[in-house]
Amino acid sequence: MSSTRSVSPRWRRLLPWAVGALAVLGLALLYAPQTPAQAKKTETKAKTPDKDSKQSKDKDSKEAKEAPRPEPTIPKIVDSMDSAKGGVEQVAYINELITKAWKENKVQPADRCSDETFIRRASLDIIGRIPTHPEMKKYFEDPANKRRALLIDRLVDSEEFADNYATLWTVLLMTRTGSMEAYREQMHGWLKNKLWGKKFDVATEKYKDIGTPDWSKIAAELISASGKTHGTSENAVANPAVNFVLTHLGEEIKEKKGENGAYDMVPVTSRTTRLFLGIRTQCVQCHDHPFNGEWGQHHFWGINAFFRQVDPDGRPQMMVKKAKGTVGLMAYTVRDNPSLNTKGIVPYERRNAVLLYTDPKFLDGRSIKKGSEHSRREELANFITKDKYFGKAFVNRMWGHFFGKSFTKDAVDDFGDHNPVSHPELLDKLAEDWTKKYDHNPKVLVRWICNSQAYGLKTTANKYNDKPEDEIFFPRMLLKPMTPEQLFESLMTASESKIAKNKEEHLKKKKAWLDKLIVNFGNDEGEEGGFSGTVIQALLLMNGQEINDEIMGKEGTVAAAMRFSSNHKQAMDYIYKAALSRSPTKLEMEHLLSKQMRNLPREKGNQDTPAAWEGYYQDIFWALLNSNEFILNH
Repeated sequence: MSSTRSVSPRWRRLLPWAVGALAVLGLALLYAPQTPAQAKKTETKAKTPDKDSKQSKDKDSKEAKEAPRPEPTIPKIVDSMDSAKGGVEQVAYINELITKAWKENKVQPADRCSDETFIRRASLDIIGRIPTHPEMKKYFEDPANKRRALLIDRLVDSEEFADNYATLWTVLLMTRTGSMEAYREQMHGWLKNKLWGKKFDVATEKYKDIGTPDWSKIAAELISASGKTHGTSENAVANPAVNFVLTHLGEEIKEKKGENGAYDMVPVTSRTTRLFLGIRTQCVQCHDHPFNGEWGQHHFWGINAFFRQVDPDGRPQMMVKKAKGTVGLMAYTVRDNPSLNTKGIVPYERRNAVLLYTDPKFLDGRSIKKGSEHSRREELANFITKDKYFGKAFVNRMWGHFFGKSFTKDAVDDFGDHNPVSHPELLDKLAEDWTKKYDHNPKVLVRWICNSQAYGLKTTANKYNDKPEDEIFFPRMLLKPMTPEQLFESLMTASESKIAKNKEEHLKKKKAWLDKLIVNFGNDEGEEGGFSGTVIQALLLMNGQEINDEIMGKEGTVAAAMRFSSNHKQAMDYIYKAALSRSPTKLEMEHLLSKQMRNLPREKGNQDTPAAWEGYYQDIFWALLNSNEFILNH
């Protein structure tokens, strides 16, 4: 394959606008689907006079409001879990309560999704990328009634599971752009080890077990961690968990540090309660909560007081000069200094200008017991990880990650009467079992959610589940835009990039590519964020050099497809499975191999030469990677 050939220049100039327009149209159709009968009805109405059309519309609207919904038909459950790994009881409970809600509210759930859709969906959600050809082959070799459960087990037990969730939580803890990249990488590595339950031993050059993942222990370390960001010598002990607090110190306090502390610690206060309790205390930093009378200004500053003895030896910088002109990463130390904020009280001002004070006090009013040998942050970590909201917050966030909508009506991290829970009984049960029976193991919770009946449904809407108010019953899977990280990893997987197999090159290219995407389209709120498929985003992806390099590489998907050039159906099947995790439909295949399609503007000459077919494969692959079906997690 020639590395200097460009991908059909005239074709490439025309397609961006066509695909961009189709992206918008596709999103509209996907979010507001219409059956053929409905489309025909709409077309007929458009031809009638305005008066008749209005009367007909009013009549239809009235009938629609008055017509009772029929009893829903519930899809059959055909999956069989490995009972030895546990979770059968919890999955059955999820299915029972979700089904009950469908019946009581007469919401018709979508049909069960195809196996091709499921492996793509589960792979994206659990390991952060689409599946490979060998993974799909293995999946379809498994028994039909067990393949989904077996797939989930393989994904959850893999190193990529830990890597993906370490990425997700590094973004939540430190944001994508608000702190230095090297310190985020430290956090990512630490989280990955904790979530995988393994750590690389330099002495033996092998991974060793470090215990079953326990989210309560991980959270406690993040809140209370002391030590260096990284070692400055081979024997130095590092604790990358300190990067969470170090990233969110707030404003430096210039005077009376012994009385007030070194930093105001406002950012870490709000982020801690949001991430680990699902409570937005930042709403009550300056005044009592406007919608939720449960939280007041004293709650925010009571939590803040737990952090006022944090004493870092500086703020992170990317690089510092060392001896002989070399450049290296600066190590920072975080510790709790008893000589700071010695009285243990923090002032806060009410809106009427009255100055009040509070000592370290948890949200439920608990304070540190006298004579405690633990630091204030250690006491706070203990309060948080044993609170009723701790388990609920994690379960709610993970449910939202997989379904595109959490149990809470609006924000995933804002519990309160103003943000009601759609299935309180289910949330309470899952949180309680996850806490008491499974010791906060994230892998267990993922198995429960992904084995549930609701997770395996299609995205297809019908007239009995397509209203926004129906979404709280989870009758169909919502379309989810890929995160920037998922998009990059999926492009590398789809193109079978050689770079993806080289760890250093992979990380280098990922950073450069994400920087470009995030600067244009990301946010700095620590949210998952996504590539939403707008025309501007689509054009950036389509015309980016990165994607063209992967499509035109001497190795990769198109090169592999050329092995089947004597059988173009096989070649197209290979390309489709690489990009979309499915084979082309019969209609798509006919269209792809039609003379009309192949004679679109491109190089002149014989269209049946290997070079011509190679260029055509590249064009098709490029178009698939820029389609809604690729960009969206469905």
